Amino acid sequence: MPTTTRRNITRLGLAAPALALLPRGLRAADAPVRIGAPYPLTGVAASAGMAVKQAIEVAVDIINSPHPELPKLPLAATEGLPGLGGRKVEVIFADHQGNPAIAQSEALRLITQDKVAALVGCYQSSCGLTASAVAERYGIPFMASEASAPSLTERGFKWFFRPTPIGTDFGNAYASFLAERKAAGFKVEKVAVVNENTEYGTSTGNAIIAAATAKGLKVDIRIAYNANSSDVSAQVLQLKSADPDVVIFVSYTSDSILFMKTMHTLNWKPPILIGDDSGFSDTAFIEAVGDLAQGVFNRSSFDVGKPGSASYVVNDIYQKHAGHALDDTSARGMQGFLALMEAINRAGSTEPAKIQAALVSQDLTADQLMIGYNGIKYDAKGQNTLAATLLVQLEGKKYVSIWPEKSATQPAVLPFKGWG
Repeated sequence: MPTTTRRNITRLGLAAPALALLPRGLRAADAPVRIGAPYPLTGVAASAGMAVKQAIEVAVDIINSPHPELPKLPLAATEGLPGLGGRKVEVIFADHQGNPAIAQSEALRLITQDKVAALVGCYQSSCGLTASAVAERYGIPFMASEASAPSLTERGFKWFFRPTPIGTDFGNAYASFLAERKAAGFKVEKVAVVNENTEYGTSTGNAIIAAATAKGLKVDIRIAYNANSSDVSAQVLQLKSADPDVVIFVSYTSDSILFMKTMHTLNWKPPILIGDDSGFSDTAFIEAVGDLAQGVFNRSSFDVGKPGSASYVVNDIYQKHAGHALDDTSARGMQGFLALMEAINRAGSTEPAKIQAALVSQDLTADQLMIGYNGIKYDAKGQNTLAATLLVQLEGKKYVSIWPEKSATQPAVLPFKGWG
């Protein structure tokens, strides 16, 4: 599969920058369907951004080439987009570097210069906030496959669609899990929330605190810190002094790694440690500090599943392409892209309004997905009402599902082991 980067663009599909450069005899109706994809391909979140990029590349291959081994996955068994006469898909990636201002300008360039039919992105909620505002202004569908800040669907946008579960879902999951542990006799008296201070951390932190409070849990301390910090000793010392029973981190990769290293250096760990996906799900986190984070809880919507299942087959394809397995973030990125393309195919058009209408009416069932949602169907705000998540726990170099009981492969192990 070809690779793509930006600012030096190479594309999945057509390499020519304009239809005027198409080979003679190739009509506009035969040209690939262009999708813009702004992600952090450099900077502190590059490992997550690159994993999603690789997942989208696999999704493009699944759509453009027949994959009869995935009979229930929309568009997998055919070649190209049948609803558009077999046209192929082309993705133009852009590197927003984790900077909301760059995400905004790249979204504008993709729409006005590359003439994309829709946008997917942007991993970080702060970047999705600005990029989707540009798409809304130009009337271009925006698929937010990974960004989970609850505030993104509270803006009254009509072109914004999000299949992933969000901060309120995660908060409810953590609160329910902790309430069950408390009922079983485990000490859960003091809860701390530590969040980075961009849109993702602030919005998700608010949702977690609201959910915990609703379950009768006491959040004693909240620490908001500057994202991409170079030193978190003060924050860890503050936690050590407060000595909470539970700490929930809402952090991206570099911060998650730094917190674990600092906790180890200062020799402090809580009885229960929960990481809100993002940095804690990144393979770079496991490689860097997995040995210090044994037993950390996390949330995920993706599990490899049984041999022969769509998730298992897709993960195998991805692993051969990327050299590592899908994680929650990259799987959500792939599913969002596949959902967008299903809508475009069903619309039978690249006209934005027709794609929007197809997304509004999208109603995918669980067996049509490669991830563990209950389906994909949007409410009036563009949020998937069938999104779902489960809790996992780090064991060795991989996460295993532990909650809810119906989804668990093994029971939760407490207290947090950390580095032993």
